[in-house]
Amino acid sequence: MVKTLVLGASLNPNRYSNIAIHRLIENKTKTAAFGIRKGVVSGVQVKDNFTDFQNIDTITLYLNPSRQVEYYQNIIDLNPRRVIFNPGTENPEFYKLLEEAGTEVEIACTLVLLATGQY
Repeated sequence: MVKTLVLGASLNPNRYSNIAIHRLIENKTKTAAFGIRKGVVSGVQVKDNFTDFQNIDTITLYLNPSRQVEYYQNIIDLNPRRVIFNPGTENPEFYKLLEEAGTEVEIACTLVLLATGQY
C-alpha cells in the first residue's frame, strides 16, 4: 500500500492539513505526518523528524514557499513519486528541483482530489 506524508501537519482541527489527514484516513490511505508540534491527528502520529519516514509515495505540502526551503533536501531525499502543492504552496523554484530529481509535481488541492476520486 502506498503512503502519503502530510508535510506541514497541524494539530489545529481548523487547518486544511489537519482536515487532509482525516480525509486520507477516511479514504483508507496509509498516512504519515510531519509538523513542528508533535501530537496525534485521527490516529496518525505527527512527527518532527524526517528520519522517521520511509517508503513515501506522495508528499502533500501545507507549507508556504518560504518555509519549504529548509526542507528541500529532506523531501528530495525521501524520493517520493509525487509532491502535491496545495493552494498557497506553489513554488516554481522547488518544482524544478523536484523534476530534476525525477519526482512528479502536481499543483492541486488534496481535499478536492480525494473528494472527486482523483487522488
